[in-house]
Amino acid sequence: PLCCFQVIRCRAAVAWAAGKPLSLEEVEVAPPKAGEVRIKIVAAGICRTDETLLQGHFPNVDFPVIPGHEGAGIVESVGEGVTSVKPGDKVIPLCVPQCGECYFCLNPESNYCLKSHLSETQSLLPDKTSRFTCKGKQIHHFLWVSTFAEYTVIPEYAVAKIDAAAPLDKVCLLGCGFSTGYGAALNTAKVKPGSTCAIFGLGGVGLSVVMGCKAAGASRIFAIDINKDKFAKATELGATDCINPQDIKKPIQEVLTEMTGHGVDYSFEVIGKADTTIAALASCNMNTGVCVMVGELPSGSVVSVDPMLLLSGRAWKGSLIGGKQLR
Repeated sequence: PLCCFQVIRCRAAVAWAAGKPLSLEEVEVAPPKAGEVRIKIVAAGICRTDETLLQGHFPNVDFPVIPGHEGAGIVESVGEGVTSVKPGDKVIPLCVPQCGECYFCLNPESNYCLKSHLSETQSLLPDKTSRFTCKGKQIHHFLWVSTFAEYTVIPEYAVAKIDAAAPLDKVCLLGCGFSTGYGAALNTAKVKPGSTCAIFGLGGVGLSVVMGCKAAGASRIFAIDINKDKFAKATELGATDCINPQDIKKPIQEVLTEMTGHGVDYSFEVIGKADTTIAALASCNMNTGVCVMVGELPSGSVVSVDPMLLLSGRAWKGSLIGGKQLR
């Protein structure tokens, strides 16, 4: 069925400018055009990337904008030519689209898409127009998702149909947080059974890395955070050692090297800071260690690296939404 061509008025959290708090507004959401899907958002997660956006530290974003890139909902209507979903279907919006046609989408080892925001801005839909207006002004999309609105319009290739029985308030985390962390361990790092791992940062994504390392069979999992209140949950999910860097006198990378004899096999930076990025890199063993960047540093950040950290064989990788295609 085609969309009913009606404008929907609903609530949304609008960021009018960088550095300003979100404002709850009534917005108009236009119907989907060809190849687009309009979704009623039932549940939305909050990721630190949304905070990065509000601070003005996320690349290629135009204000005013409706943030939110983690959510789940029900298809309200579809535009012409849409075949993968229909009204009533439960879906998860994908903040990394999968067009299925570009060089990376056709590579089974890749989950990146050339239509991603790292290649082109996603502040407007592919036809370079917005489906959001508020107070007579055009409001921009965020990563084509904008889950901080009760209704949103998304390209079909950025929507994944899910099981009709799925609890939307839980599976919304698959759109970013859980998939990012769990996948970083299994898909990007490819953690091996019996290995040692260190996770810097124990937020929702970091805890998902812990779960991924445990599922992969890691024998020792170091959970690192300056907030000791997170240690109980980390231990419950599989961490074997919890370390607060503020409680030790040496740099954390030296402590991890001493505790393992040579450094961990895999390290994960899940905070998004330059100093913890370097610490994570230096924490993995100098020959075959793999360090995975999961946390997002502010746009324009520069990280200075001693080349000797890499010359001896360490691998330094980035992971985008867990390194696996979700659609």
